[in-house]
Amino acid sequence: MTAHPDLTRNQSLVLHTLNAANGSLSAYDILDKLRAEGLRAPLQVYRALDKLVEFGLIHRLESLNAFISCADPQDHEAHAHGVTAFAICDSCGQVTEFHDHAIEHRLQQWQASRSFKPEKTTIEIRGACSNCS
Repeated sequence: MTAHPDLTRNQSLVLHTLNAANGSLSAYDILDKLRAEGLRAPLQVYRALDKLVEFGLIHRLESLNAFISCADPQDHEAHAHGVTAFAICDSCGQVTEFHDHAIEHRLQQWQASRSFKPEKTTIEIRGACSNCS
């Protein structure tokens, strides 16, 4: 497991677990996978998750109440705009992260026309992926 230099042991363990997962995981899924590493309390996982989200290394999927590794944590330009979108397959659980500049631009126009100041924008599209449809 390669450790991010600014991460605590628990944060590194949680990040590694999410990176190794085939899809999104809930905090309790992560806790179950890390019990052998000494994590025993949900609060340990939630604290690590909060920091990893703050660092832009993972994302919280609101509709699933779960977390997933960022598709490209090194692409700070993609994160800078503040709009993250996900296509979530309800059948197999596949999650695809993407950025669409046209959608972002339209949202910025709407926000400006209403003097709305967003703190965070996440778009989740639920449906069936190409393998399941």
